[in-house]
Amino acid sequence: MKRDRKEEVVDELTQRLKAAETLLVADYRGLTMPQIDELRTRLLESGARFTVVKNTLTRRAAEAAGADALLALLDGPSAIAFLEAEGDMVAAAKALADIARETHVLEIRGGVMQGRAMSAAEVETLATLPPEDVLRGQVLGAIIAPLTALAGLLNAPLQNLVGLIDARIEQLGGEEEAAPEPEAEAAPEPEAEETPAAEEPVAADESAEEDTPADDTSSASETPEEES
Repeated sequence: MKRDRKEEVVDELTQRLKAAETLLVADYRGLTMPQIDELRTRLLESGARFTVVKNTLTRRAAEAAGADALLALLDGPSAIAFLEAEGDMVAAAKALADIARETHVLEIRGGVMQGRAMSAAEVETLATLPPEDVLRGQVLGAIIAPLTALAGLLNAPLQNLVGLIDARIEQLGGEEEAAPEPEAEAAPEPEAEETPAAEEPVAADESAEEDTPADDTSSASETPEEES
């Protein structure tokens, strides 16, 4: 490869390393060209571009892009799967894992995700996850479920309070309908005038009996004067 061409390859790799948030690295030694083409096709379906470049040029590009985590993975012939912006990293990891299992030749070395190095075991674990759309739904459900429960806990006391208020209003409405109308106070009856009791007439006999002794006394006192 001419010097000018090498510089173009390094510049292109540098830009791709700066733009890619996720990349996967594998040792492709022993793969046939049909197997490499099949792997490239599967990776394209997941939104990843499969590239085979000499390690010397890849190291220069990694140093220029500041991708230090990639340098430790460049040991022997290496192929890199660059994940595009809309790519599915789970599907890309699964494509590599499937080819490695089917051919018993491809060896996954690891990867880089948002500047952090991933081991081969982490990439294989990534390959076992459900598809990205399903995974997003599960994560969203895990986030929404506690919020829904919290909203239920917050709304329950308010609903209970509203229910109590409604029940009290109905109760008060029933009491007003059942309560009898107050009776008009009866006017006080006029007090009867007291009629003075009639004096009992003194019996004639009793008055006579009272006067009789006085008469007798007077007649008795007058008699001796006449005799003397």
